[in-house]
Amino acid sequence: MSENTSQSQRKPRVAVVFGGRSSEHAISVVTAGAVLRAIDRNKYDVLPIGITTDGRWALTADDPERMSIADRKLPSVAELAESDEGTVVLPVDPASREVVYSEPGSVPKALGEVDVVFPMLHGPYGEDGTLQGLLELSGVPYVGSGVLASAVGQDKEYMKRVFLSYGLPVGPYEVIRPREWEQDPDAARARIADFAGEHGWPLFIKPARAGSSIGITKVDSFEGLEEALEEARRHDPKVLVEALLRGREIECGVLEFEDGPRASVPAEIPPVTDHDFYDFEAKYIDSASGIVPAPLTPEQTAEVQRLAVEAFEAVSCEGLVRADFFLTEDGGFVINEINTMPGFTPISMYPRMWQETGVGYAELVDRLIQAALRRSTGLR
Repeated sequence: MSENTSQSQRKPRVAVVFGGRSSEHAISVVTAGAVLRAIDRNKYDVLPIGITTDGRWALTADDPERMSIADRKLPSVAELAESDEGTVVLPVDPASREVVYSEPGSVPKALGEVDVVFPMLHGPYGEDGTLQGLLELSGVPYVGSGVLASAVGQDKEYMKRVFLSYGLPVGPYEVIRPREWEQDPDAARARIADFAGEHGWPLFIKPARAGSSIGITKVDSFEGLEEALEEARRHDPKVLVEALLRGREIECGVLEFEDGPRASVPAEIPPVTDHDFYDFEAKYIDSASGIVPAPLTPEQTAEVQRLAVEAFEAVSCEGLVRADFFLTEDGGFVINEINTMPGFTPISMYPRMWQETGVGYAELVDRLIQAALRRSTGLR
């Protein structure tokens, strides 16, 4: 058998990359475990690569059972790594997709070529365009949005600016930039006071470039403002201040098909009783459940699906997006944000919405890999 024939008959190799340096490290591990469990091993070869919290790329065990939340304990890449010092290196030459593994004092070992990367990272250093840029330089196709869309989708300020430029409805917000807070914090506090005077309390103080509701605080008065700002700045020096939107929380998934993006049936996140809002604990530890499909009228369903696809297109997204909305008391939808790599466990809202739409979890994973394989790297 010739080398070309052997190459053409081998299964595509998928590198599932997860973990990372962001505060969403553990959720990324959980998500990757679900994807590893679902990938059709008769169709694809799989290479799991974990990124530790200090940024080391590690070869990890292909063991989805160890990648879940157990007894409220969050998993980590360090627990899964096959070595405390071994490092995985992606190709630096677009003409080669050979991945190399090296350990101190040992000869580097070739792990074979990778055909596509499934980046299951959330937050900075993974979902924000940084990893996507590295993969573009390496010439390796990958699942999901490109550099620009990933960066815009991570930064809530610029995401909202793009939405507004496309005429999408956005709620009131203010941005406190790092230099402003460092040079004139009193002016920043005064601006927040004016914002509260116009829109009322409570306010939501959140990191501009984080996810999974990490670092978000709901404040009911000036008394809790300082602590909330410091908590948000602990995750990101740029802070977003948002007014409360009274209404129902509605989510909608977007998936790219061969003929373009389509929207799933929407879901509703009901008010949580044991938490101030739908925070990290409610989402991942206590597993607060959404309603799928959301109890909306046919007209409301069609409208939120239209807006979700418009948001996907406005940011130039690819592959997948979860779009989050508020259905306000006056009956209109306001878009809160999009997630270019949403939570992806079988109980996460994005897969559940597509399950109800007719695309099961394993098929969803396969569609995303196939879309990435069809798409070349380069300017998008």
